[in-house]
Amino acid sequence: MKILDKYTITSEKVPAEVTISESSDDYVNNYEIKQIKVSKATDLMLQHLKEMVIGNVEIKVSEILDPNEVENIKRKFKEKAQELVDKEITDASAKDKEVLIGKLIQDMLGLGELELLLADNELEEIVVNSSKEPVWVYHKRFGWLKTNLAMKSEEQIANYASIVGRRVGRQITNLNPLMDAHLTTGDRVNAVVFPISTKGNCITIRKFAKNPWTIIHMLDPSIKTLSIDVASLLWMCVQYELNTLISGGTASGKTSFLNAILVFTPPNQRVISIEDTRELYLPEFLHWTPLTTRLPNPEGKGEVTMLDLMVNSLRMRPDRIVLGEMRRQSEAEVLFEAMHTGHAVYATLHADDARQTKNRLTTPPISLPESMLGALHLIVVQYRQRRTGIRRTFEVAEVVPQENKVFINRIFAWDARNDTMEKVGDYVRIMDELGLFAGMNNKEINADLEERKKVLDYMLKNKIYDVNDVGRVVAAFYREKERLMDMVKKNTEPSKVMKMGVVR
Repeated sequence: MKILDKYTITSEKVPAEVTISESSDDYVNNYEIKQIKVSKATDLMLQHLKEMVIGNVEIKVSEILDPNEVENIKRKFKEKAQELVDKEITDASAKDKEVLIGKLIQDMLGLGELELLLADNELEEIVVNSSKEPVWVYHKRFGWLKTNLAMKSEEQIANYASIVGRRVGRQITNLNPLMDAHLTTGDRVNAVVFPISTKGNCITIRKFAKNPWTIIHMLDPSIKTLSIDVASLLWMCVQYELNTLISGGTASGKTSFLNAILVFTPPNQRVISIEDTRELYLPEFLHWTPLTTRLPNPEGKGEVTMLDLMVNSLRMRPDRIVLGEMRRQSEAEVLFEAMHTGHAVYATLHADDARQTKNRLTTPPISLPESMLGALHLIVVQYRQRRTGIRRTFEVAEVVPQENKVFINRIFAWDARNDTMEKVGDYVRIMDELGLFAGMNNKEINADLEERKKVLDYMLKNKIYDVNDVGRVVAAFYREKERLMDMVKKNTEPSKVMKMGVVR
């Protein structure tokens, strides 16, 4: 057996050791999680304590349904669990008691052992296919891995799905065997019950990034999603409100990339984002209102669709509208109408390259007239190589109107052989648009792009990765550009920059 990686994780003060290994006995790599084992007697005691805690803590229905009350409920359960553990288990150390209380909280308020997987920030997906096979995970570096965890029964899987559904007012039953929901942490959950899922009850959890990737993560040499030339161009395009579509295949990093470039939004502009499940996470000081859709209740009432939110957002005085994913003609029509009425618009779309993006927009099910596409300025395509799992910006193209049609002009493209981003075409439209909106000539635009590259390079060298810190440096560029550029030139230490108020 070959060890590929080893690290520790903690959930509710319950520690566990993760070992990722390659074995000649299996076709896929393994994800083994080792946690503190409790004796059968202790396990029986925990079940007894669990019943006592549930029976002694008063929780209102309104608290259970309110996501803002999660921490308050957890605090109540912890206090009662602490009291009972101190009373019933007198011979355990303080550390052991912490672990036992953590296990109680995982079982009572969480998803049991799955909580440890949810605590692993290296995972993107957690999949339960049935109780007959182990839980699978998708690791950021190692792809799909088979774990040593398994659900005890189909009933347990169905129970977990019901718990998730109840928290957001949704049900999963034989009559409604499919469910889309989310955890209070923002992680997206999909559940399918037997017999629709023929192996058994199935749960898929896509993890929400607690610390979202910024453009600096993507510029890091160990990741190099895009080049600094492309990053500086996109920064300028976002500042001056050029409409941009992020396209790519499944799991190519479209939403992460959209989140990264939205950090370039000036703080004095209002952003309205619309998603099925909230995945975007912008700097805390931005003027940002996130909206999410809602499915109908069991009686078929109360549904709030993407289209409802898009139409409503136009009445909210937005400067910028962000659509999580464009799927239908009605949504696309409202989005492009917003572009035509002067709003800056950003969205994602499933397509493998810029030309395919154009085709998807003009053919069913979206079927927009090609003449409408002239309001779109840029298409940025993201790509994930299935063999290695690396993600790259595949190409950057401008949309150039021509009478009642548009043509796609590729500016940058990824060279797969050398793993570099190359300039493959000349600007036809973007420089004119930037000149119009920024009031600069081409020489001034190029000088401005060079300054942005210096700021990005400064953040990269000084490891400024946090979304709020990156956002504050960007905001300082807008508000105190000369002062910031002087600090960048002197390579001022981040701690001193923070003390001077540029980054807090």
